[in-house]
Amino acid sequence: MTDFPKTLRLMERGRDFLGSDYAILCGAMSWVSERNLVSAISNAGGFGVIACGAMTPELLDAEITATKAMTDKPFGVNLITMHPQLFDLIAVCEKHAVGHVVLAGGIPPKGSVEAIKGGKNPAKVIVFAPTLALAKKLLRSGGDALVIEGMEAGGHIGPVSTSVLAQEFLPELSEDHLVFVAGGIGRGQAIAGYLEMGAVGVQLGTRFACAKESIAHENFKKAFFRANARDAVASVQVDARLPVIPVRALKNKGTEEFTAKQRDVAGTLDREEIEMAEAQLQIEHYWAGALRRAVIDGDVENGSLMAGQSVGMLKEEEPVADIMQKLMAQSEEALTRR
Repeated sequence: MTDFPKTLRLMERGRDFLGSDYAILCGAMSWVSERNLVSAISNAGGFGVIACGAMTPELLDAEITATKAMTDKPFGVNLITMHPQLFDLIAVCEKHAVGHVVLAGGIPPKGSVEAIKGGKNPAKVIVFAPTLALAKKLLRSGGDALVIEGMEAGGHIGPVSTSVLAQEFLPELSEDHLVFVAGGIGRGQAIAGYLEMGAVGVQLGTRFACAKESIAHENFKKAFFRANARDAVASVQVDARLPVIPVRALKNKGTEEFTAKQRDVAGTLDREEIEMAEAQLQIEHYWAGALRRAVIDGDVENGSLMAGQSVGMLKEEEPVADIMQKLMAQSEEALTRR
């Protein structure tokens, strides 16, 4: 801890909020951010976050129980706002006294923030916002901290780069609010820069996806090690009526299959066979299945290889503890040099 005094000082508010040694969150990656990786990150001084994704309340209950058996350090749970059983999932988090709940995937539905903060075991709420106006609204409505995530990130992304978001949000919000920066961060030098701009911490996903403790298939990890930044491309929206959030992943056959899936779902909308909400849910289920094929089954041709543009910096499998120490040492070196 005493090896990184400058970085720790700039992270102080984020560390106090998370209860971790370092204000470094691991982004919630479906199938990847589970008990093994989450506990390893928390044990290494960071803040692991379980990716609930499409889990049922029963599955989430088991995952939290298993994670608590592997670490006594704080960790959080990421919930998708459009999940049909969102309030049941919130109840599971409350049952386990989970300290931090991350709400992702859209504007939190009415009553969800209150449910997280108002139970017997109230939790802190972390929100995402793509615009400054929405960020201010979510923070006024009970969000305790904000993650701004640029388009360089893997998985679901917005249209604006991390560096632009940081310049827009941090001067406006950092004095009175806790803001974490995410998207395209692969080295500690970038962490130092965002901390100096006013961020209280950062979130990284791709950097941890191929850690030794990650259960991702060997084929999945090898695909990451072979890739460079330009291989991580954003999906294309086929039908303007279908509000599909772009997804960044390594280009393969699965990328092309998603385009075909969108056309198929748009056709069912044309025939009025489903409602728009169901159409969006079908798209989300497609991604969950495609990601599982790549991460768990190792089908890197047809599965989804969600990756941020920092993927080009990954060259080998490393223990989480080593990754964490490298990031902190790089940040400290950058701050010392300045």
